[in-house]
Amino acid sequence: MGNAMPATLEGQLVVAISSRALFDFEEENRVFEASDDRAYMALQMARVEQPARPGVAFSLVNKLLAFNAARPRVDVVILSRNDPVSGLRVFRSAQHFKLPVQRGVFTRGQPPWRYLRPLAANLFLSTNEADVRSALAEGVPAARVYPESARASAAHPGEVRIAFDGDAVLFSDEAERVYQAQGLDAFQSHERERAGTPLAPGPFKPLLEALHRLQREPVAGMRIRTALVTARSAPAHERAIRTLLSWQIEVDEAMFLGGLPKGSFLREFEPDFFFDDQTGHVENASPHVPAGHVASGVSNP
Repeated sequence: MGNAMPATLEGQLVVAISSRALFDFEEENRVFEASDDRAYMALQMARVEQPARPGVAFSLVNKLLAFNAARPRVDVVILSRNDPVSGLRVFRSAQHFKLPVQRGVFTRGQPPWRYLRPLAANLFLSTNEADVRSALAEGVPAARVYPESARASAAHPGEVRIAFDGDAVLFSDEAERVYQAQGLDAFQSHERERAGTPLAPGPFKPLLEALHRLQREPVAGMRIRTALVTARSAPAHERAIRTLLSWQIEVDEAMFLGGLPKGSFLREFEPDFFFDDQTGHVENASPHVPAGHVASGVSNP
C-alpha cells in the first residue's frame, strides 16, 4: 500500500461484528471457556481450512453486503476479542461464503469496542455483554447476539428484514420509565397527553436512519423491510407513529401487541434480525428468529 488516496468509510453503513456473531464458533468457544486461549488458538488453527457454519447475524450481514452491487455502500468489519491467528479462520470462512469482508481488528482478550470510534460504526453486534454496554455508552447502536438463536429464514433472499422494539431501542426510555414506575394506566394517559410530542431518539435511531438512506436508493433485486414490534397498544400507538413521522422515517410494518408475546409474530415476519431491550422478549423471540439484546434504558441498570 503506497501513498494513494487514503481509504474512507464515509457515507457507508458500517457494521462491526464479532466472530461469534457472524459464525458459529460455539464448539470452539466451549474449548476456550474450559481451558484457555492457547487451546482455542490451537483448535482454530487446526480447523483453519474448515469453513465455520453461518452464525446468528450471518444472514443480516450477507444481505446488507448485496447493496454494494454498484458502489460501496455497506462495509462489514470483524471486531473481535479473538487473537490474530484465530482471525485467519474468520477471514477464510468469510471467503468461503464469498462475503466481501476486508477489514478486521483482533484484540486477543482486550475490549475491542474502543475501535468503534475510528470506524464510525452504525451497528455493533457481539456476544459479549460488557462490550455491547460499552458501545451503547459511546452512542453506537449495539446488541448482544444470542448465539443459540434460530437462523434467519431463507424465504426472502432479496429483502433485508429487520424488526425493532420501540421504547428504549428506537425511542428513548421516557415512556417505559413511567410504565415501570406507575403501571399501564399511567403509561397510557402519559402517552395520550403527549401524542403530538415526538419521543426523544433511542440508541437505534442512527441505525434506522442509515437503513433509510440505503432504502432510498434501491439496488436491483435488494430491498429493506423494517418492522416496529412493540408491546404498546392503542392509544399509546399514536405517539410512536408520530415520532417516526417527525423523523421522516417510515417503517413498513408496525405491530402494537399490547403485551402479547412477540415470538410468534416475529416468526411470521421472518426478520434477519430482531432488536429488543428486554431479555424476556429476546428469549421469547430467539427460538424463532435471530435476536439480540440492547442493554440500554431503565430495564438494564
